[in-house]
Parts: sequence; structure tokens; C-alpha cells
Amino acid sequence: MKDFVIIGAAQAGLSMAYFLKQKQKEFLIIDKEKEIGASWLNRWSTLKLFTPAEFNHLPDMPFPAAKGHYPDKFEVASYFKDYAETFQFPIQLNTLAQSIQKKNDYFIIRTNQQDITSKHVIIATGPFHVPYTPKFHNKLSDSIYQVHSNYYKTPDQLQKGPTLVVGGGDSGFQILDEISKHTKETTYFSGDTSIRTLPQEILGKTIWWWFTITGFLSFSKMSWLGKKISQSKQPIIGTDVKSIIKRYNVEPIGYTIDTEENTIKTATKTLTDVKNIIWATGYKPNFEWIEDIELAKDGYPKHHRGISTTEGIYFIGLPWLHTRGSATLGGVKKDAAYLANYIL
Repeated sequence: MKDFVIIGAAQAGLSMAYFLKQKQKEFLIIDKEKEIGASWLNRWSTLKLFTPAEFNHLPDMPFPAAKGHYPDKFEVASYFKDYAETFQFPIQLNTLAQSIQKKNDYFIIRTNQQDITSKHVIIATGPFHVPYTPKFHNKLSDSIYQVHSNYYKTPDQLQKGPTLVVGGGDSGFQILDEISKHTKETTYFSGDTSIRTLPQEILGKTIWWWFTITGFLSFSKMSWLGKKISQSKQPIIGTDVKSIIKRYNVEPIGYTIDTEENTIKTATKTLTDVKNIIWATGYKPNFEWIEDIELAKDGYPKHHRGISTTEGIYFIGLPWLHTRGSATLGGVKKDAAYLANYIL
């Protein structure tokens, strides 16, 4: 019987482990991947953080890079591995949590390896669970190569011919940038081109420095300003969207409306020459494997600062768990400290 089991060994799980170890609690971290940092290593090859190194520290261990450096996915994964080794956390990899059942005053966590019993369970699986693509993608011909951004690696995996990138978030624009640089073929973009963008630096200071001193990252989601920020469309940071859209081989075509075989209907035109589609269309949460957990309309668990309505189950690493900073690599430690203090 464990005192705590943490499910997920990325930034949220590692931050919680730090505080539990400081209190000398018995715990185990489990993760479905074969190595620490795999959730980052599995993304596309040129992925970079839009937060500089000085804002990416986990508790009690600075990110090992110069101030102003924007780490790539390999550096993040390496940092996580070093962090886990430095603090010697008990971690069991290749262990997929399949269900959680409450039995009186403890929990049974069923996994692909064995059943684990624990008095408390901390879910640190993050917000990115099920890659989402619109249903009409199934109507397309098999001759068109389709891949969600979660599985996209490099432009080399694409067929020769025009590519359509669908989705106007950070991932969509970073992938659009990479593909349009790699090929002379037309790269169509389906999404909002009027989205707000912010530079990485203003007046010699990083945008994250400005966010910090103005308190932008610290407004509670329950405050008036926090509600306004959380309900608005988040800006793209550090990617020059306008210059990408103006490239000779990039063609914005509005939102994608429907598909049929080799035809794609968009807001501005009908496409018949597309050979590849990158669906940078986000994710849907999946917490249905946790029995008797109360979910909100958006599919995320009901909670207050990670404290669920089921006694003994806690969440960390969710978007806007408490503030805008909850979704950042360096911000999760504040949520972890609060949650650990509450539990202990």
C-alpha cells in the first residue's frame, strides 16, 4: 500500500514528486512511456518552447541553459531525466494506468503491469490526451496523406505535392513555417490569420519577463481579469505569423468546412490538388478511466486548484488549474507546492 501514486512523469508529476519527497512521504510515479521525457521527444523534430530557459525551472533545479535561450524538445527531455535522477524519484515506466477504483479509504489502480493500491492518487497526465480531428477527415481518399500534429515529425514524411495545414495555434503555425520553408510546393493554411501575435522580446526584455512583473501569469481563473483572459483566444508568442502568411508558397484559405474523396471545401475555395494534410486541431481530454470522478461540460474534472470532488484524488498540470501560469513549464511548481501543502 503506497501513501501516494503519481500518474505521469513529465513536469507536473516531477514537481509533485519533489514536494512529496521533501516531506519524506512514500510514493511511486508511474508513466506509460518507456523513458522520461517521451511526451516531448514524440513531437515534431524542430519543436521549441516559447518560454526562455530562465522561466522553465522545476523546483530546486534551474534549467541548464543560458538566460534568453529557447530550449528544444531534446533539451527539455534531458532536463526531466536529470531531474528525476538528481532527486532519485521512484519511477516505474512502461506502466499504463487503465482504471482507478475507490475501495473504502484507498484506491486500486489497474495497469497493464499489475494492480497498485494507494491511499491517494495524483493525476499528472496533462491536458493532451486524445488527438482531435474533425469527423469529415474520414471521407477523404486514402491517396491523401493525413497526420495529426501529435504524430508529425518532419517534412520528409510528406508526399510530393501541396500540403494543407489545418489549425491556427502555436503548433499549426510552427509546422506551417517549417513545411513552407522546406518545399516550393503550395502550402495551404486553414485557420484564423487575424490572431494576435506577441514578439519574444519587447524593449530588450522577454515577453515572459513582462508577464511576470505585470502579474499576467498570476491572476486566478476565478478573478474578473483571470476569467477574461482564460475565455479569450490566446495569442501566438514568438512566431512571426504575418511573414509566414506572406510567403510566396503559402496560401490562406479560411476554415475547412467539408471533404469528399480528393476534394476539400474551405471558406474561400475548393481544393483538389492537396496531397498531404497536417491536422493541428488540438486534443480532447480523457478522464473517463477514473471511476466516479465528476467531470465538467468540457470533459475536464471538476476541482478547486487540483482538489477533486472525490476525496483522495488530485489533479496537477491541467490548463488554468489556477492561473495562466499553470500551463507553463516553470509555473506548475506553484500549483504543486499548493497542492502538496493542502494534502499534507
